[in-house]
Amino acid sequence: MKVKEKLIVYGASGHAKVVIDIVERQGEFEIAGLIDDDLNRRGQQFFGYPVLGSRAELPALLSAQLRHAIVAIGDNAGRAAVAALMEPQGWRFANAVHPGASISRGVEIGPGSVIMAACVLNADAHLGAHVIVNTGATLDHDCRIEDTVHIAPGCHLCGGVSVGPGSLLGVGTTVTPGVKIGRNAIIGAGSTVIRDVADYAKISGSPAKPLS
Repeated sequence: MKVKEKLIVYGASGHAKVVIDIVERQGEFEIAGLIDDDLNRRGQQFFGYPVLGSRAELPALLSAQLRHAIVAIGDNAGRAAVAALMEPQGWRFANAVHPGASISRGVEIGPGSVIMAACVLNADAHLGAHVIVNTGATLDHDCRIEDTVHIAPGCHLCGGVSVGPGSLLGVGTTVTPGVKIGRNAIIGAGSTVIRDVADYAKISGSPAKPLS
């Protein structure tokens, strides 16, 4: 029997519970424990695993036997900051792809990304690093999702949509074919996006319009 490599999960939250469940279902890694910046959690159990400490312990934990991690933080900026801290230390980022997701031919998934249950990624979709595609979201052919994007539950992206780094698509957002969403944009829940969205824009509605 092949010995599983060990994995650290960074974060102890509701989102982390989902990530842990996916890692368990994949069966590729053994979870060694969690890291969390709440110092009161150190030594406690979270979802069946020990909290080993905070970010200060990361360099000491890194070894030939423990070198893989996944950042289980839902907030885009927080996830990006932790990934930027860990990468120069030498951590390798694993993906968490739920076995119940449908991943088509030609799909590329960057390191540290999470694909949850009932998601559909169609042909030649491309995901950058540390992307979250949340429960039941669908990405059609040739979508391009840049680093640290969070696509919330129930979003539907038609073919050829692109989303810039750090953007958040709220629950149930629909994006029509070929639309380009800039970096660090925020799309309100239930929106229908039919036009390109500028960097740092905040929009909502059906059709989506800038928030005043």
